Amino acid sequence: MRLRLLVAIPLMLALAACETVQTTQGGAVGVQRQQMMFGGLSSAQVNQMAAESYAGMLDEARKEKKLNTDAALVRRLRGIADNLVPQVTHFRPDARNWDWEVNVIESEQLNASCMPGGKILFFSGIVTRLELTDDEIAQIMGHEMAHALREHGREAVSRAYAAQTGTQVVGALLGLGEGSRQAADAAVQYGLMMPHSRTNETEADLIGLELAARAGYNPQAAITLWQKMAAASGGSPPAFLSTHPSPQGRIQTLRDTIPRVQPLYEQARR
Repeated sequence: MRLRLLVAIPLMLALAACETVQTTQGGAVGVQRQQMMFGGLSSAQVNQMAAESYAGMLDEARKEKKLNTDAALVRRLRGIADNLVPQVTHFRPDARNWDWEVNVIESEQLNASCMPGGKILFFSGIVTRLELTDDEIAQIMGHEMAHALREHGREAVSRAYAAQTGTQVVGALLGLGEGSRQAADAAVQYGLMMPHSRTNETEADLIGLELAARAGYNPQAAITLWQKMAAASGGSPPAFLSTHPSPQGRIQTLRDTIPRVQPLYEQARR
């Protein structure tokens, strides 16, 4: 009975406080999932918070003399972004008018991101250490842009709100002690938040694949990219405990989807 309540209460609270939205059109890859967003937090608010956080990261990197130190790499990444951004209209037309920005921090990290509202950040190591081609860079950048298009950041905040509120109410109603409260937190984390996070990653893979194809970047590069990432990571945690799909599962999903976007790539290359 307690387990059923533990699962049901956060979901009921989420439904009461959230609204159902469709942030993007499905595209050729068919991402059609409707999303639950906390009604008290608008896209504009999330974008503003993201812009402030992004500016802070740039200021810190600038002070450390690590911001945009490789002019050729910066030009390369911004050129790829210039090709990708016009394609966002196929998923959400309003995103074409976002204040898109690309910057590079000198770091060995294998990482990149696109914050809500279109603020793209690459760490130089992901390009240099993996010796990425432009096609492979486009897959990463498209993936990160897709997170912004789908408002996965706002969705994550909404899930965190539901999870935090849910565990607090469960504890109050059932009189859970500290140990039981930790178990409740874990149940909500893995039962409510983690599966959605993996779903978000898969959606970003698929939308990014289509964005890159429409911009004239070879879809097959998605396979070589994640093969390189898997080799560099030296293994990964089990998929059911990870916010990212396993490398094997991710690659197979991409292989299955490439035929849908291959005609778009061929058309863009004409």
